[in-house]
Amino acid sequence: MSALASLQVDSLLSYAIAIVFPALDAVLPVLPSETAIIALGVATAGSADPRIALLVACSAAGAFLGDNLCYLLGRRFAPWIEHRFFRSEKGAKRRDWAERSLERYGMPLIVVCRFIPGGRTAVMLSCGIIRYNRRSFVIATAIAGVIWACYSFFIGRLGGKAFEDKPWAGLLLAFGGTLAITGLIELVRRLRARRATWPLRLARRSRRAKSPAALP
Repeated sequence: MSALASLQVDSLLSYAIAIVFPALDAVLPVLPSETAIIALGVATAGSADPRIALLVACSAAGAFLGDNLCYLLGRRFAPWIEHRFFRSEKGAKRRDWAERSLERYGMPLIVVCRFIPGGRTAVMLSCGIIRYNRRSFVIATAIAGVIWACYSFFIGRLGGKAFEDKPWAGLLLAFGGTLAITGLIELVRRLRARRATWPLRLARRSRRAKSPAALP
């Protein structure tokens, strides 16, 4: 209770959290940036102070800085980044997915990947490694930062309003809501990916059926 109460618009701690957590969790995913911004929304749910807009702006700026930090790391330290983040089989698959998706969707993917579990870091680093167009990347990450900050803060304020006397319950409700939305986005992504590969699977089955080994 006291921890949430300290996250007000007149607290320097609130602005520090709004910038630092989203900036660093791009390279240190263990930092719960989305939870931190939701908590700020819950803590300020009962306030109409115009400085709330500044908190949202700081959150968007932090997200933008983190994405562009990833880009610079991927661009300047590609061999080390590949070894550090993509050397495992899972990491290699994630990078392959990021590069294929970037080639197909471009800027929209950079915006949407912020809401895909594990997608943000893979896509941002891959953009740097393949030297994706810097101007397009900056525009896309600016849009993504604003959308993400407004969304996270709004979810937090919604939960805080629903449980004004129980802020921790509001935080849990808001966090559960974001998990549900993120899970839905991931489900849609997986279904679309499976649908895209379905013709290839049918072609493989057809070739197997026609192969001499398959004949009686």
